[in-house]
Amino acid sequence: MNNVGFAVDGAWRVLLAGLALGAGLPILFALGIRSMAWSAAGPAPRVAGRVAGYGLFAIVLLGIALGITFIVATGFGKALSFEHIYPTIVPKH
Repeated sequence: MNNVGFAVDGAWRVLLAGLALGAGLPILFALGIRSMAWSAAGPAPRVAGRVAGYGLFAIVLLGIALGITFIVATGFGKALSFEHIYPTIVPKH
């Protein structure tokens, strides 16, 4: 019965990581597009929609840059560390 608990614990972690890394960025991008469209609708432009859209696009670009950094660091035999507030490239142990 203990193994079922371990399996369920691992399954929700994999699901959460898949949603965050697999579907999370496209969802944020779609919400950014939706915000930009909402800001342009109507006779007067809505500044809040434009700000929200640019903010969501910035998060997507940061996620892409982080992914590219991870790939490049791994290619050079390094690792990406999150010990500090910002990610750093460190030698592999």
